[in-house]
Amino acid sequence: MDTKIEKALKIIKNSKHLTAFTGAGISVESGIPPYRGKNGIWNKYDPKLFDYDFFKTKPKDSWELLRKVYFGVIGQAKPNPAHFALAEMEEQGIVKAIITQNIDNLHQEAGSKVVYEFHGNSKYLICNKCKKRYKVSEVDINQIIPKCEACRGLLKPDFVFFGESIPSFAYEKSVEQANLADVFLIIGTTGMVIPAAYIPQQAKRNGVTIIEINTQETQYTNTITDIFLQGKASEILGQLIIKR
Repeated sequence: MDTKIEKALKIIKNSKHLTAFTGAGISVESGIPPYRGKNGIWNKYDPKLFDYDFFKTKPKDSWELLRKVYFGVIGQAKPNPAHFALAEMEEQGIVKAIITQNIDNLHQEAGSKVVYEFHGNSKYLICNKCKKRYKVSEVDINQIIPKCEACRGLLKPDFVFFGESIPSFAYEKSVEQANLADVFLIIGTTGMVIPAAYIPQQAKRNGVTIIEINTQETQYTNTITDIFLQGKASEILGQLIIKR
């Protein structure tokens, strides 16, 4: 076994409160493209098209794009072994919580129970006017502009658009985890998305041990990371599950 893996496994076994912090990279193996990089979503589409003001002023155009980008590939994606590994680690009592920047709901579908969604969830819609929340499966999203059945307000996916605030509950719980954890497991995130990127930094200020799993070095690797495990999340997490 790789010495870095052995060292990480020992730290994980001895942890009192391990929090996982995940980004787009953990879902790439489920067929969901990352936002940045060669095949990233922002290379294909202008991020301004996902701005909240654009959505409000041009909902028809926005919904055409949302159906293509979010309710196609992401809507059909299934959890991969990395998601299942974290769920198993939670069941073993090792992982206490997951903070995710992802909106794909795959942690929950894999069986994880304590998940704080920093950017919301694409499996739900919310009314702009009365704030009634719907499961996507309850709404015909092929309507030109989906409307709220209660007040006829405009429905939008219940995830954070550019120009919107981070959900207060998710933000508060993420900061709480940064203060509770003694080990932080960073998986599949570059550390470039603000303010989410500040959460592991907050944890590090508290003296937390940072274990990072990524295919390439990131903003965290040479600044706050204690152990860098380079590779696919599913392969590395598979080696970090404590055998019963």
